[in-house]
Amino acid sequence: MARSGMGRLVCGAALGALLAGCSATPEVRSASAPVAAAAPAARTPEALLAAMSLERKVAQIVMPDIGSITPRDVRKYRFGTILNGGNSGPYGDDKAPAADWLKLADEFWEASSAPLAKGEPVIPAVWATDAVHGHANVPGATVFPHNIALGAAGDADLVRRIGAATAVEIEVTGLDWTFAPTVAVARDDRWGRTYESYSEDPALVTRLGKAMIEGLQGRPGEPGFLGEGKVAATAKHYFGDGGTAQGVDQGDVDGDLGDLMAIHAAPYPEAIGAGVASVMASFNSINGTKMHGNAPLLTGELRGRLGFGGLVVGDWNGHGQVDGCTNANCPQALLAGLDVYMVPEDWKALHANLVKQVKKGAIPMSRLDEAVLRVLRLKQTLGILDGEVKPSLRANAGRWEKLGSPEHRAIAREAVAKSQVLLKNAGVLPLKPGARIEVAGSAADNIPQQAGGWSVTWQGGGDLTAKDFPGATSLWTGIAEAARASGGEARLAPKGDAASTPDVAIVVFGEEPYAEFVGDRKDLAFRDEEGLSLLRAYRARGIPTVAVFLSGRPLWVNRELNAADAFVASWLPGSEGAGVADVLFGKAVPTGRLSFSWPATCEGAPVNTAERALFPFGYGLGYGAPGGPGTLDETCAALAADGGAVWFASGKLGNAVQAVADNALLPDLRGTGNGITATGIDRRAQEDARRIAFARGAELTLSGPESTAAWRITYSVAQRPKAPVTVTAGGAALDITQRLAVAEGKGWREMVLSPACLGTAGGRITFASQGAFVLQIAEITRDESAAEAECSF
Repeated sequence: MARSGMGRLVCGAALGALLAGCSATPEVRSASAPVAAAAPAARTPEALLAAMSLERKVAQIVMPDIGSITPRDVRKYRFGTILNGGNSGPYGDDKAPAADWLKLADEFWEASSAPLAKGEPVIPAVWATDAVHGHANVPGATVFPHNIALGAAGDADLVRRIGAATAVEIEVTGLDWTFAPTVAVARDDRWGRTYESYSEDPALVTRLGKAMIEGLQGRPGEPGFLGEGKVAATAKHYFGDGGTAQGVDQGDVDGDLGDLMAIHAAPYPEAIGAGVASVMASFNSINGTKMHGNAPLLTGELRGRLGFGGLVVGDWNGHGQVDGCTNANCPQALLAGLDVYMVPEDWKALHANLVKQVKKGAIPMSRLDEAVLRVLRLKQTLGILDGEVKPSLRANAGRWEKLGSPEHRAIAREAVAKSQVLLKNAGVLPLKPGARIEVAGSAADNIPQQAGGWSVTWQGGGDLTAKDFPGATSLWTGIAEAARASGGEARLAPKGDAASTPDVAIVVFGEEPYAEFVGDRKDLAFRDEEGLSLLRAYRARGIPTVAVFLSGRPLWVNRELNAADAFVASWLPGSEGAGVADVLFGKAVPTGRLSFSWPATCEGAPVNTAERALFPFGYGLGYGAPGGPGTLDETCAALAADGGAVWFASGKLGNAVQAVADNALLPDLRGTGNGITATGIDRRAQEDARRIAFARGAELTLSGPESTAAWRITYSVAQRPKAPVTVTAGGAALDITQRLAVAEGKGWREMVLSPACLGTAGGRITFASQGAFVLQIAEITRDESAAEAECSF
């Protein structure tokens, strides 16, 4: 039964049903992903498979990104699945309005549903998205708090309601499937995806992950399961993503397999039991073997011991990291147990290679058929094979009033309030009625910062503004409204007002947005001193302060804790900042409790042990007696060692480094300004490098900490420059045109620019091109050991 009707009939809640097919009798065979009622004989997965050509079968297991395909491509190849990456929006616009998402969904549907010659079956494509904290890629959607905040709330019913609201908003835009929830058990807070994890505790992750799946899909065997207002969910990333050495994203996880699974695979049995439709393979390796090519774990453990019979989907070019593979060529992944390749850009070559490998017998037809059947059974579960209509004709499609609806925003506000963790309170909170309040900090009225990564864009922040989050409420707005309601007043002074005399000051500060490896850190020191300076300035004037800390993980903030009279861990609250005010003003009591241990020192070692924790797992104050730590040690060796060595790496500019194109700021070396267009490209990971396109006469300047060190720049040149290109660091311009010409087509290389050729070093370097030219850059570092070296390219 299609979603345009009353929901789908379920003929099995078992993953075994996905493998064996679905009978006409709706019986539950075991606990796992379900299958819809039997379709007409000609439309069963088995019948469709038997009528498909090899090329169409392969297309079912190739998942390209909407940024690299068109409806014409879909009509030609008949892809089974499609995704939008975090930076991909309809028609090349990652800020596209909701109506464009639905329009493109229809176009893909119609292209994949067009009649085929020779009687081949027509099988519509399904579209998946990363709705990791609401359908947050779409402007105007409800942006719920990130998972780390939901872990602090610890309320499974709340998480279930968030999943249900998210599913409805996804359906409004015509999509079918989300790559959520993340059920990682993050054990090292240096990991850039820590905020996607509910907790360091496997039991809490298991409980909340199951609740999110039930919210997104419904409960197996109950009316409405995967029917109207529901979408397919994905448990990710199987497994070990939160356990990599030193918290390095996509890194290595080593140890006894049983011990590792007891922590990092713990959430999967309950997720499978909840009927999760798909599982995403993880980027990381387990004891040296990448998960995308790990047959003992993808097939032996996941399929065998855990009994999962649903769809295993890859992550962004994750198969390309398997030994002997590239993004365009990796039979090993399919043979290991992957069912769908997530191949954003190299889909055409991958498709061709898979067809050849099946023809030559390198991939058995039986393994291809098994993977295709899983795709088809997912579609059967979603009603795609038995009468589902195109996206715009479904029950919730185009119901724009449900996108960011008051009801959904109320759930988000509740989640924000329940996730606030009070770490310290010297009697300042709750704020007294009638108080005169000054609100300081650049984060106070900054919706992109409070939303964090995976918000409209992949990395969040950057050039986003409040206009990209229509209907959202900043922390400042929520505080101002609450102050008025209590008979008091609030004024916004981002930099603080040295002449003011408020009753209390609220200082809002925290991490800038990031996602995935861009957020990886070498230690846990919080370095931005804006909040610290404001807190100390108010304290010096005798004004009580409340610190509101926005972060995607616990960080070493001993200095700020010492300087504040009250300290609230607000995490990344999303679009409903008024939930923070609800707690500050006592409308809601602080019930949030740490789902991660809080570090006592700034060093990088994992802190989920009692001796390393300042505040243990489960800590959090209420509004009873004052509490919190005494005076804390403010010594941090990592701060003293900071030397500004990294200027650009992993897709992110270093501390205090700026990129400017003739006065136009390019955050994280991305964007357009005065003849420079900088876009993300993949080197080792998603968008970890930059493609810098120079128009005629354009200049790109990077400035950062002063140093006598040489610059080491990892770069590549696809096509030699046709006009002079120079580099300057304060001395005479150095012509590097011929050196770049020699690098043409030779892949990634390294140039060393020292005072020997630049005449000076300092804290500024400028590249200029007199003609159109493209330079690709992966890393820029300062190297003291090469300060006296000869320049090289």
